[in-house]
Amino acid sequence: MKTILTWLTALLVPLILLSIALRLLLTPTFLRLEYGQASFPPDPYGFTQSERLHWATYALEFIRTPQPLSYLAELKMNDGRSLFNDRELRHMLDVQKVTLKALRLGDLTLGMLLVLGLLAIRYRFFPAYLKGLQRGGQLTLLLVVALGLFGAFAFWDFFTLFHLAFFEGDSWIFDYSDTLIRLFPLRFWQDVFGIAALIVTAGALILALSPRLNPRR
Repeated sequence: MKTILTWLTALLVPLILLSIALRLLLTPTFLRLEYGQASFPPDPYGFTQSERLHWATYALEFIRTPQPLSYLAELKMNDGRSLFNDRELRHMLDVQKVTLKALRLGDLTLGMLLVLGLLAIRYRFFPAYLKGLQRGGQLTLLLVVALGLFGAFAFWDFFTLFHLAFFEGDSWIFDYSDTLIRLFPLRFWQDVFGIAALIVTAGALILALSPRLNPRR
């Protein structure tokens, strides 16, 4: 029973740490910091950084909340053109579905972890639970290293596989002149994955190295 509790706890940890990173990145604060970098590449088609922040805030709000598609479809540029074309709108709807599912999964796994903790206290298996947290941190570090090496040496391949895993066909491929690419160039996604890795790594290190999670039996 103790071994099962330990490994169930350990397997939940990577999902929870990833969920925490996702929630931190899905904030207007991250957008402001990202577009506020002096080194962030300018839009070759004319958006200023303040315009990027303005429109990206709408995109962020759409994917993290159950907004109807009209929330984006009704957005217009200064010249009266629609901000997003039909292909972009379909993709954003897919992104919204994936994001909301990921957020719900994060809430579910956190709830499961809390329940396991309560059961561990109730049946006096708490040392095994703490051991599971520590092993979860160690497991997360292994995953981060493996994925980090892949992303560092072949980011475009990593980026492509990520989209193929969650989206059908080539629905995520756009022209450089499309709004989504202008708002979220490749540099944006490199920063997103990099910062997510740092957040997850920090949490994993705390769990893996904390002496409080390795009590004497």
